[in-house]
Amino acid sequence: MTSLPSTRPVALASPWGGVDRTVDLDGPVHWVDFGGPEASSAPPVVLVHGLGGSHLNWVGIAPALAEHRRVVALDLPGFGLTPALGRDTSVNHNAALLSRFVHEVVGEPVVLVGNSMGGMVSLLLADRRPEQVVGLALVDPALPNPGARPDPQVAATFALYAVPRVGELVLTRYNSRFSDRQRVLGTVALCFADPSRADRDVVEAGIELAAWRRSLPDPESEFLGAARSLLRVLRGRREYDRIMRDLRAPVLLIHGTRDRLVPVSAARRAARLNPTWRTAYLDGMGHTPQLEAPEDVLGHLQPWLDSLDGPGTSDSADAADAAG
Repeated sequence: MTSLPSTRPVALASPWGGVDRTVDLDGPVHWVDFGGPEASSAPPVVLVHGLGGSHLNWVGIAPALAEHRRVVALDLPGFGLTPALGRDTSVNHNAALLSRFVHEVVGEPVVLVGNSMGGMVSLLLADRRPEQVVGLALVDPALPNPGARPDPQVAATFALYAVPRVGELVLTRYNSRFSDRQRVLGTVALCFADPSRADRDVVEAGIELAAWRRSLPDPESEFLGAARSLLRVLRGRREYDRIMRDLRAPVLLIHGTRDRLVPVSAARRAARLNPTWRTAYLDGMGHTPQLEAPEDVLGHLQPWLDSLDGPGTSDSADAADAAG
């Protein structure tokens, strides 16, 4: 097994009430327990981050959600505080790992809340193991958008990622050229419509995490494995469209209108595939509105979650209508 640095950041989410945990799922998986009321009968919430993200992507909304239900967030292999250690970091393998996490750690059906790649991973799991998923909240999920003109910078970057050896070279040079702070702020500039909305404490925690990840052996391969698999799913959109169209679990789709990575037109297209989905378009928000405008996201997410607390919502299309 690949050796790891002797120390790693700990308790990054503690200022927001998160408690570090680790579970062995063919290797260590770091997750954070944000708690919840002991007597709650509401289905637990599992928060699933996007490409290049971590449990820190959820600290803006997790404490409020945990006032009413159990809330946990995991770091998928290759991200956050979960090194891949030889494990496949593709979206399909991470969907399988997420299923194990739900079964072995949470122990009951859950509501998945996924951002970006995490939305794709959550959709894949809901299609394969619908009995594990009470509902899906998709926050700016990775979606196909055929015929649309993508953001030039985003398109060029992912085109380079897709090429073997070239993607590795680009990432290696980028990581060596820029400091951890510069890289984190660059991500904020890409994912926020207004970077001034970034929470300073979250940024500082992200910089500490980025420094540790850069000390891992071959972090570029872990990231690119996930990125390339995501692109393959998007390019084979017929099957992905089928998953969204046939999904029977209640869905809330939240999307920022100024998302540069996944344009809002892609979200509107996905919603047309399945008219039972409830939708909320956040004016002037970017790709991670749960960090940029947490109160706006909670304003839509909390009532929708409350609508799932009644019996029988996990297996009925009627529940999706009730949610939206």
